[in-house]
Amino acid sequence: MYAVAVAAGAVLSSPAFGATILPPDTIINVTPSGELTSKKMKAGDKVAFQLATDVVEGGTVVLRRGAPVVGEITWKTGKAIGGKSAKFEVTFLTVSSDGHEWKLKGKYRQEGKGNTVAALLGSILISGHSATMSPGQIVTAFTAEPIPAQ
Repeated sequence: MYAVAVAAGAVLSSPAFGATILPPDTIINVTPSGELTSKKMKAGDKVAFQLATDVVEGGTVVLRRGAPVVGEITWKTGKAIGGKSAKFEVTFLTVSSDGHEWKLKGKYRQEGKGNTVAALLGSILISGHSATMSPGQIVTAFTAEPIPAQ
């Protein structure tokens, strides 16, 4: 026999039996909400993404296309002489839906176009390009916890 103490006024909730639940580690497609460029960011910056497609489980839409996703810049390098391009890495943190925030996981690394050949053929002072991500560029993240259909 088990006893559970519940504070006065506490509301206990759990998904109803048979409710649709999106399991952890489900792949979701996300896209930047605006252009992201290594020129205008630093490690620790929060960046806005959104779901690129509906996320469906068992025929039920659990997360709708356009739901806001938050990522964080966890690593960044600038472009450098010798044709070296800039790079940055986004770690996905959360997706929001119907007033709830759910944890995500996964990382994506974006690299700028290098200019090494030009640097080898010409001056060593030629630098690479900035790393950018644009709306419509689709990358993947993963759910980190079960998400019930709302």
